[in-house]
Amino acid sequence: MKITKYNNPMDVIVEFQDEHKFKKKTYIQNFKKGDVRNPYDKTVYDIAYLGDGDYKVWVDHHKTDTYGVWHDMIERCYNEKTRHAHMAYKDCSVCDGWLNYQTFCKWYYENYYSTGDERMHLDKDILVKGNRVYSPETCIFVPQRINMLFMHPSNKSGLPNGITKPSKGYRTLYNGKLLGTYITIEEALKHYMVEKRLHIKEISEEYKERIPIKLYQALINW
Repeated sequence: MKITKYNNPMDVIVEFQDEHKFKKKTYIQNFKKGDVRNPYDKTVYDIAYLGDGDYKVWVDHHKTDTYGVWHDMIERCYNEKTRHAHMAYKDCSVCDGWLNYQTFCKWYYENYYSTGDERMHLDKDILVKGNRVYSPETCIFVPQRINMLFMHPSNKSGLPNGITKPSKGYRTLYNGKLLGTYITIEEALKHYMVEKRLHIKEISEEYKERIPIKLYQALINW
Protein backbone atom coordinates (compact mmCIF):
# COMPACT_ATOMS: atom_id res chain seq x y z
CA MET A 1 0.00 0.00 0.00
CA LYS A 2 1.00 3.59 -0.42
CA ILE A 3 -0.14 6.89 1.07
CA THR A 4 -2.26 8.91 -1.35
CA LYS A 5 -3.27 11.65 1.09
CA TYR A 6 -1.78 12.84 4.38
CA ASN A 7 -3.79 15.25 6.53
CA ASN A 8 -2.28 14.51 9.94
CA PRO A 9 -0.98 11.43 11.83
CA MET A 10 -4.58 10.46 12.66
CA ASP A 11 -5.92 10.96 9.14
CA VAL A 12 -4.09 9.20 6.36
CA ILE A 13 -5.54 7.72 3.15
CA VAL A 14 -3.75 4.65 1.83
CA GLU A 15 -4.24 2.74 -1.40
CA PHE A 16 -3.48 -0.96 -1.76
CA GLN A 17 -1.37 -1.74 -4.78
CA ASP A 18 -3.34 -4.58 -6.35
CA GLU A 19 -5.89 -4.65 -9.18
CA HIS A 20 -8.68 -3.43 -6.88
CA LYS A 21 -6.87 -0.25 -5.71
CA PHE A 22 -8.91 -0.17 -2.50
CA LYS A 23 -8.49 3.02 -0.45
CA LYS A 24 -8.81 3.26 3.30
CA LYS A 25 -8.48 5.89 6.02
CA THR A 26 -6.09 4.96 8.81
CA TYR A 27 -3.41 6.21 11.23
CA ILE A 28 0.16 6.80 10.11
CA GLN A 29 1.36 4.41 12.84
CA ASN A 30 -0.82 1.59 11.45
CA PHE A 31 0.61 2.27 7.99
CA LYS A 32 4.18 2.06 9.28
CA LYS A 33 3.45 -1.27 11.02
CA GLY A 34 1.62 -2.64 8.00
CA ASP A 35 -1.40 -3.07 10.23
CA VAL A 36 -4.11 -2.08 7.74
CA ARG A 37 -6.49 -4.71 6.42
CA ASN A 38 -7.16 -5.08 2.71
CA PRO A 39 -10.66 -6.56 2.11
CA TYR A 40 -9.34 -8.12 -1.10
CA ASP A 41 -6.65 -10.17 0.64
CA LYS A 42 -7.39 -13.87 0.08
CA THR A 43 -7.89 -14.72 3.74
CA VAL A 44 -10.35 -17.63 3.32
CA TYR A 45 -8.45 -20.81 2.41
CA ASP A 46 -5.96 -18.64 0.51
CA ILE A 47 -8.38 -18.23 -2.39
CA ALA A 48 -11.49 -16.28 -1.33
CA TYR A 49 -11.92 -12.80 0.13
CA LEU A 50 -14.54 -10.58 1.78
CA GLY A 51 -14.37 -7.68 -0.67
CA ASP A 52 -15.64 -4.14 -0.18
CA GLY A 53 -19.39 -3.56 -0.04
CA ASP A 54 -22.56 -3.47 2.02
CA TYR A 55 -22.66 -7.13 3.06
CA LYS A 56 -21.27 -7.82 6.51
CA VAL A 57 -19.82 -10.88 8.18
CA TRP A 58 -20.97 -9.88 11.67
CA VAL A 59 -24.28 -8.32 12.75
CA ASP A 60 -25.06 -7.84 16.46
CA HIS A 61 -22.08 -10.00 17.42
CA HIS A 62 -23.33 -12.93 15.34
CA LYS A 63 -22.05 -14.16 12.00
CA THR A 64 -24.62 -13.67 9.27
CA ASP A 65 -26.42 -16.54 7.54
CA THR A 66 -24.98 -15.41 4.22
CA TYR A 67 -21.45 -15.68 5.53
CA GLY A 68 -22.16 -19.14 6.89
CA VAL A 69 -23.45 -20.38 3.52
CA TRP A 70 -20.58 -18.74 1.62
CA HIS A 71 -17.87 -19.98 3.97
CA ASP A 72 -19.27 -23.54 3.94
CA MET A 73 -19.22 -23.49 0.13
CA ILE A 74 -15.59 -22.35 0.05
CA GLU A 75 -14.64 -24.90 2.69
CA ARG A 76 -16.23 -27.79 0.79
CA CYS A 77 -14.16 -26.95 -2.26
CA TYR A 78 -10.82 -25.82 -0.82
CA ASN A 79 -10.37 -27.39 2.60
CA GLU A 80 -8.28 -30.50 1.91
CA LYS A 81 -9.59 -32.32 4.99
CA THR A 82 -13.19 -31.82 3.88
CA ARG A 83 -12.44 -32.87 0.31
CA HIS A 84 -10.85 -36.13 1.47
CA ALA A 85 -13.59 -36.88 4.02
CA HIS A 86 -16.43 -36.28 1.55
CA MET A 87 -15.72 -37.60 -1.93
CA ALA A 88 -18.85 -35.83 -3.23
CA TYR A 89 -16.79 -32.61 -3.11
CA LYS A 90 -13.76 -34.00 -4.92
CA ASP A 91 -12.75 -31.75 -7.83
CA CYS A 92 -15.43 -29.18 -6.93
CA SER A 93 -14.65 -25.49 -7.30
CA VAL A 94 -16.21 -22.04 -7.00
CA CYS A 95 -16.49 -19.64 -9.93
CA ASP A 96 -14.23 -16.59 -9.82
CA GLY A 97 -17.06 -14.16 -9.08
CA TRP A 98 -18.22 -16.04 -6.00
CA LEU A 99 -14.76 -16.03 -4.47
CA ASN A 100 -15.76 -12.46 -3.59
CA TYR A 101 -18.17 -12.59 -0.62
CA GLN A 102 -19.89 -9.38 -1.76
CA THR A 103 -20.76 -10.82 -5.17
CA PHE A 104 -22.10 -14.04 -3.65
CA CYS A 105 -24.26 -12.10 -1.17
CA LYS A 106 -25.90 -10.10 -3.93
CA TRP A 107 -26.91 -13.34 -5.68
CA TYR A 108 -27.99 -14.85 -2.35
CA TYR A 109 -30.51 -12.10 -1.59
CA GLU A 110 -31.83 -12.09 -5.15
CA ASN A 111 -32.43 -15.86 -5.16
CA TYR A 112 -33.11 -17.01 -1.60
CA TYR A 113 -36.63 -18.13 -0.70
CA SER A 114 -38.17 -20.22 2.05
CA THR A 115 -40.84 -22.89 2.26
CA GLY A 116 -41.63 -22.35 5.91
CA ASP A 117 -39.41 -23.55 8.73
CA GLU A 118 -37.51 -26.02 6.55
CA ARG A 119 -33.77 -25.58 6.20
CA MET A 120 -32.60 -24.49 2.75
CA HIS A 121 -29.53 -25.93 1.02
CA LEU A 122 -27.35 -24.35 -1.66
CA ASP A 123 -27.30 -27.01 -4.39
CA LYS A 124 -24.97 -27.17 -7.40
CA ASP A 125 -26.03 -30.26 -9.35
CA ILE A 126 -29.81 -30.64 -9.49
CA LEU A 127 -30.18 -28.04 -12.23
CA VAL A 128 -27.10 -29.36 -14.06
CA LYS A 129 -26.44 -33.08 -13.59
CA GLY A 130 -22.87 -33.89 -12.67
CA ASN A 131 -21.91 -30.24 -12.27
CA ARG A 132 -18.80 -29.59 -10.13
CA VAL A 133 -18.72 -25.77 -10.12
CA TYR A 134 -20.62 -23.47 -7.76
CA SER A 135 -21.84 -20.54 -9.86
CA PRO A 136 -24.92 -18.34 -10.47
CA GLU A 137 -25.78 -20.40 -13.56
CA THR A 138 -25.67 -23.80 -11.86
CA CYS A 139 -26.80 -23.21 -8.28
CA ILE A 140 -30.21 -22.91 -6.66
CA PHE A 141 -31.61 -23.00 -3.14
CA VAL A 142 -33.39 -26.25 -2.40
CA PRO A 143 -35.50 -27.34 0.59
CA GLN A 144 -33.58 -29.86 2.68
CA ARG A 145 -36.18 -32.57 2.12
CA ILE A 146 -35.72 -32.35 -1.65
CA ASN A 147 -31.94 -32.15 -1.47
CA MET A 148 -31.81 -35.28 0.66
CA LEU A 149 -33.29 -37.20 -2.28
CA PHE A 150 -30.07 -36.58 -4.20
CA MET A 151 -27.58 -37.31 -1.44
CA HIS A 152 -25.66 -40.57 -1.63
CA PRO A 153 -24.62 -41.95 1.76
CA SER A 154 -21.60 -44.23 1.65
CA ASN A 155 -22.27 -47.94 1.22
CA LYS A 156 -19.49 -49.91 2.93
CA SER A 157 -20.41 -53.06 1.03
CA GLY A 158 -19.32 -51.48 -2.25
CA LEU A 159 -22.78 -52.03 -3.73
CA PRO A 160 -25.00 -49.22 -5.10
CA ASN A 161 -27.22 -47.42 -2.61
CA GLY A 162 -30.31 -49.41 -1.69
CA ILE A 163 -28.81 -52.74 -2.78
CA THR A 164 -27.77 -55.48 -0.34
CA LYS A 165 -26.45 -59.00 -0.91
CA PRO A 166 -28.22 -61.81 0.95
CA SER A 167 -27.16 -65.41 0.44
CA LYS A 168 -28.90 -65.53 -2.95
CA GLY A 169 -29.50 -62.70 -5.40
CA TYR A 170 -29.63 -58.97 -4.65
CA ARG A 171 -32.14 -57.32 -2.36
CA THR A 172 -33.55 -53.87 -3.19
CA LEU A 173 -34.76 -51.37 -0.60
CA TYR A 174 -35.82 -47.78 -1.07
CA ASN A 175 -36.72 -45.42 1.76
CA GLY A 176 -37.13 -48.36 4.12
CA LYS A 177 -39.43 -50.22 1.71
CA LEU A 178 -38.44 -53.70 0.50
CA LEU A 179 -38.91 -53.86 -3.27
CA GLY A 180 -37.84 -57.46 -3.76
CA THR A 181 -34.89 -59.76 -4.35
CA TYR A 182 -33.51 -60.16 -7.87
CA ILE A 183 -31.06 -62.45 -9.64
CA THR A 184 -28.76 -59.73 -11.00
CA ILE A 185 -27.52 -56.46 -9.57
CA GLU A 186 -28.67 -54.68 -12.75
CA GLU A 187 -32.25 -55.81 -12.20
CA ALA A 188 -32.14 -54.86 -8.53
CA LEU A 189 -30.80 -51.41 -9.39
CA LYS A 190 -33.44 -50.94 -12.10
CA HIS A 191 -36.27 -51.41 -9.56
CA TYR A 192 -34.50 -49.06 -7.14
CA MET A 193 -34.31 -46.31 -9.75
CA VAL A 194 -37.96 -46.74 -10.77
CA GLU A 195 -39.03 -46.30 -7.16
CA LYS A 196 -36.72 -43.32 -6.68
CA ARG A 197 -38.06 -41.54 -9.77
CA LEU A 198 -41.63 -42.04 -8.56
CA HIS A 199 -40.68 -40.63 -5.16
CA ILE A 200 -38.99 -37.58 -6.70
CA LYS A 201 -42.05 -36.92 -8.86
CA GLU A 202 -44.33 -37.23 -5.82
CA ILE A 203 -42.26 -34.78 -3.77
CA SER A 204 -41.98 -32.42 -6.75
CA GLU A 205 -45.75 -32.17 -7.05
CA GLU A 206 -46.06 -31.56 -3.32
CA TYR A 207 -43.63 -28.61 -3.52
CA LYS A 208 -44.67 -27.32 -6.94
CA GLU A 209 -46.28 -24.10 -5.70
CA ARG A 210 -43.48 -23.33 -3.24
CA ILE A 211 -40.31 -23.73 -5.29
CA PRO A 212 -38.96 -21.93 -8.40
CA ILE A 213 -40.34 -23.30 -11.66
CA LYS A 214 -36.84 -24.14 -12.93
CA LEU A 215 -36.25 -26.34 -9.88
CA TYR A 216 -39.60 -28.07 -10.35
CA GLN A 217 -38.83 -28.67 -14.03
CA ALA A 218 -35.37 -30.05 -13.21
CA LEU A 219 -36.90 -32.50 -10.73
CA ILE A 220 -39.49 -33.68 -13.26
CA ASN A 221 -36.81 -34.06 -15.94
CA TRP A 222 -34.65 -36.09 -13.55
